[in-house]
Amino acid sequence: MSGQVKGGVRAILRIEGLCLLIVAGIAYHKLGFSWASFAIFFLTPDLSFFGYLLGPRIGAFAYNCAHSLIGALLVLGIGFWLSTSLLQTIGLIWLARIGFDRALGYGLKYSAGFGFTHLGLVGKNAKSISQTTLHK
Repeated sequence: MSGQVKGGVRAILRIEGLCLLIVAGIAYHKLGFSWASFAIFFLTPDLSFFGYLLGPRIGAFAYNCAHSLIGALLVLGIGFWLSTSLLQTIGLIWLARIGFDRALGYGLKYSAGFGFTHLGLVGKNAKSISQTTLHK
């Protein structure tokens, strides 16, 4: 599928994800927010998986809305602008989760299916295509 990155560029994007996770975690700690809240809400963006029950197109849209930096940065920015710790907390947890997923190679999704991401193939798709390629 076109639009996927490979090689060194993919590695850089995954390292960027790791840096995002680390910096969001450091900021979260420095602002003194609750780590219990962090643990509880860290997986919240993954509720977007339920969109896949309605098909791959809707699933990809829901996943991408929940895993794009746009929403997380807007929430965090508004939180700092208004000095609202709740929005800062949400924004930092959200950014950390996005960074975590990107570091693991889970990118924004294409409507072809869950395993088709802008960072490359993941899951069963990656294994089956890799095995097919190896046996040619």
